[in-house]
Amino acid sequence: DNVFVTVVASVQYRGLADKAADAFYRLSNTREQIQAYVFDVIRASVPKLDLDSAFEQKNDIAKAVEDELEKAMSHYGYEIVQTLIVDIEPDVHVKRAMNEINAAARMRMAANEKAEAEKILQIKKAEGEAESKYLSGLGIARQRQAIVDGLRDSVLNFSENVPGTTAKDVMDMVLVTQYFDTMREIGAASKSSAVFIPHGPGAVRDVASQIRDGLLQGNTALD
Repeated sequence: DNVFVTVVASVQYRGLADKAADAFYRLSNTREQIQAYVFDVIRASVPKLDLDSAFEQKNDIAKAVEDELEKAMSHYGYEIVQTLIVDIEPDVHVKRAMNEINAAARMRMAANEKAEAEKILQIKKAEGEAESKYLSGLGIARQRQAIVDGLRDSVLNFSENVPGTTAKDVMDMVLVTQYFDTMREIGAASKSSAVFIPHGPGAVRDVASQIRDGLLQGNTALD
């Protein structure tokens, strides 16, 4: 990634009892020698990796350092007990950029989750409205069917009890009765809106004819 990083390594070592003389006499500064080998291995290993891989492969870097030190320091009477890569610290600007990338990724994830939640709400709302309209339609259909059944029974009963009347006569009487009932309810309601409809004697027959024709057409469509 062409960025600078500070690698903190920890090396545990000890002198070998059977090579005590080598450990004491062959190196004047053991610490600096080990440090030089560590620097050499890290400089050779880390540049081959990108920044994310360097964090992920800390153990591999530590193993490479330990193998190199074990091979080199055994000649000087030292044993490498353990090597650890304690920390990898990138440049402060790089670290800030990484944090911003992670923050942006999390914000994008949060936005996706929010959008998904809103989508579910919209779907549930649409399903609820569809179910409500379906039930409302069933109610209206049953109401109209009950009205039709009631009118049919009224016509049949009146025709049977009053000889000489036709179904048309009965329907005219029923519709005119409903018309006057409607007018009475409109007049009795204190807060009803104004409704202007024909109400003369001749217009009543026209209203009855229009209502009857509408019902007959509706029944024809249902059949």
